[in-house]
Parts: sequence; structure tokens; C-alpha cells
Amino acid sequence: MSEETTYEEYVGERTPKQIEEEQQGNMSLLKHLDELRTRLIHSFIAIGICSTIAYFFVEDIVHFITAPAGKLYYMQPAEAFFTFLKVSLFSGFLMSLPVILYNVWVFFLPALTPKEKATIGVLVPASVLLFFTGITFSYYFVLPAGIKFFLGFANADLQPLLSIGKYLDFVVAFLLPFGFIFELPLIIMVLAKMGLVSSVFLRKQRRMLIFLSFVVGAIISPTPDMFSQTMIAVPIVLLYEISIIIVRFILKK
Repeated sequence: MSEETTYEEYVGERTPKQIEEEQQGNMSLLKHLDELRTRLIHSFIAIGICSTIAYFFVEDIVHFITAPAGKLYYMQPAEAFFTFLKVSLFSGFLMSLPVILYNVWVFFLPALTPKEKATIGVLVPASVLLFFTGITFSYYFVLPAGIKFFLGFANADLQPLLSIGKYLDFVVAFLLPFGFIFELPLIIMVLAKMGLVSSVFLRKQRRMLIFLSFVVGAIISPTPDMFSQTMIAVPIVLLYEISIIIVRFILKK
């Protein structure tokens, strides 16, 4: 190092304090990654335990899920076994959802202010409740109507022979979207609370929402027919209207 070269130039224009801060930043990043790994492990363990518990009751669960369709069949020797496994995993995921959301909450908790922590403490249970409300609504009202509609095409020459595997895929594709759709009022309320939307703005976007609801219905619908799209789009529109009422009269936005 020549006499004209400064210490900062020698170490790459960084002072000892900057080097120390960079090392602390790297350690902080590693700590966050380690915390993320821990939370993921806890979530997967919860799913594994709940799925194992669900497997002991899988026949009752399958009976409950297949009730709207009646008697089903399996077309391949291993189809029933793998269907039972999928039902157990799906049930385990739903059962462990509160634990998963809790781990997500704990991971972000250190970076939140006390006010934000209190808000999240309300949002997490509310989101779980709305998710299961959407699934319940779909199972008891939308799914039976959808099955009745599709089985209505049967005639003397065309009889349905439903496979348990295909039926399960259809049910999951029908139920899960409603769980997420029912989060719409909560999302809009959060946006309104942040001042990003108002009831006036929401009313102006009503036509666009109706159009987008049918687009979403076409994307997430398990079948490409107009009936399924409508069965998904109508609840979106109704939930949007409920959100407008909440934002206007309760949040006063």
C-alpha cells in the first residue's frame, strides 16, 4: 500500500464501521433465513400430524365429501388408496391452517409496530374464519347445485359413472376457490383502513368487478362451462356489495 492510498481505498472504500454493519446485516439475514426454516418446519410438522390424524378417520371424511354425489367407483386398483391419501393430506392442511397462519404471523411479528401486531392479531383469526365459511358455503350450497346440474345431462343412453379420484379433484377445485373468495371483504376493509379505497371508489368500480368476477370464474372453475363460472362469479359480486356497505356505514370511508 503506497503512502497516497488511504485505508478506506485499501479495503474497498469501506470504513471499519461499514464493514461491521455489513457483517451484522449478513448475520441478520442468516438469522431471518433460519427463522423462516424453523417456521416452515413447524408448519410441515403440523400438516403431517393433522394428516396422520385425518387418515384414521378417512373413511368418514370420504363419506362426507362424496355425500352430494352418492355412490362412486374406482377405476384402477390403486386409485382408492391414493385418493384416501389425498383426502388425508387435504384434511390435514385444513386442520393445520391456524398453525400455519400462526407461524406466518410469528415470522413477521418482530418487524411490526405494536399497533400492527394488534391488527394482525385480529386479521389472522378473521381470515381463518372467512376461509372456512367460504368452504362451508361452497359445500352445502354451490357443490350440490353443480353436481345436480352436471348429472342432469344423463339420459337412457348416457349414464354417469363417477370415479372417486376424478370426483375428489373436482370437489377440491370447487371448494378451495371459495375459501379464498370469502377473504374479499377482509382485504377490502384493510385497504379502506389504509386509505387506499373508499366506498365511492368501490361503487365506481362495480362494473369492472362484475366483469373481472366472471374472468376469475373462468380461470379457477374446475370446468369450462358457464354454469360453474356463474356459481363462482355471483358470490364474488355479493361479497363486493357487502364490502361496500361495510366500508361506507361501519368504517365511514
